[in-house]
Amino acid sequence: MGYKICLVSYRDMKHPEAGGAEVIIEEVFGRLAEQGHEVTLLTGSFPGCKQRDRIGAMDIHRTGSTYTFNFDAPRYFKKHLEPQGFDLVAEDINKIPFFMPKHTKVPVLAIVPHLFGTTVFQQASFPIAAYVYLYERFIPRVYKKSMFSVLSGTTHDDLLARGIPKEHLRIIHSGMDHDLYKPSPIPMGDRPKRLVYLGRLKKYKGIELPILALPEVVKKVPDVEYWIVGEGDYRDALERIAKDHGVADHVKFPGFVGGQDKVELLQNSRVLVYTSPKEGWGLSVIEAGACECAVIASNSPGLKESVVDGKNGFLVPHGDVPALTEKMLKLLETDELAATMAKAGVEWAAEFNWENTTQKTLALIEEIISGEKRS
Repeated sequence: MGYKICLVSYRDMKHPEAGGAEVIIEEVFGRLAEQGHEVTLLTGSFPGCKQRDRIGAMDIHRTGSTYTFNFDAPRYFKKHLEPQGFDLVAEDINKIPFFMPKHTKVPVLAIVPHLFGTTVFQQASFPIAAYVYLYERFIPRVYKKSMFSVLSGTTHDDLLARGIPKEHLRIIHSGMDHDLYKPSPIPMGDRPKRLVYLGRLKKYKGIELPILALPEVVKKVPDVEYWIVGEGDYRDALERIAKDHGVADHVKFPGFVGGQDKVELLQNSRVLVYTSPKEGWGLSVIEAGACECAVIASNSPGLKESVVDGKNGFLVPHGDVPALTEKMLKLLETDELAATMAKAGVEWAAEFNWENTTQKTLALIEEIISGEKRS
């Protein structure tokens, strides 16, 4: 007999601003639903969406908006969903906590990709940043009886330092789709001198750092390209930065690229560059590795666990443009080194799959529910 699970998440995969966190939620809980567990997803609305929907075997309820969902979600849950009698509430603390333990007696599993901490003040206006920062400060008090599923050791240590007991923390890494992401058939020497970023175009992602490195790179690799793949409100600023630094002709903005097109892009690129100051986990890094593409990433929380420095890529101090420039040149100028790291990326990526991630998540859910029944 399957479990009845209510999943509360800020966005779903149909949301126009969905990212890696939403991929993880859909892959894991979508699989649980396909296995016979009853999964209901409570998530935020967006323009043109259906209030009731289905994604695979999951039942979708949408309410609120980008700015009100954390207030609307608990009210909607109490009125429309709690009477259904769930075995577990899984709360995805991806943007801001909903404090679900305050609104239900059902056990709550807190899923935490990462916490912002003080970095939120670099990523949002002061009122919003202060709001998120203060909400995060209440997590140890509100979730003191909850179990936590975290994506990385960095997030584990962050929560531990905030007062969450070690026995309440489980590290469950993200998986990936090995049926889609496959090694490149194209020899490194036959690929264009292409660097690529894949993800949402947000200021806090540090996407401009490779642009700042390009003027020096172009001197030695005149045919270098930096493809910034994705959509977001930072695109205009990135275009201005490229123009101001005289490298606009070397920076491409193809927009959103997904599915097989994304795979082929990675397979025909030399290096994925991911220079974010903080991530829950480098899912794009693992996907690039599976496609036999080397990686340069900031030595920052989350990313430093998805890159084995000197093996499947390089880690550089975040914001250190000269160090970034040096590593970019190494992988662009040396086919053998880029190929060796790319092959190591394939081996590293093979360790991560959605079946294992789902199995570990289900084991944690069973632990929580069985513990609740015993008590």
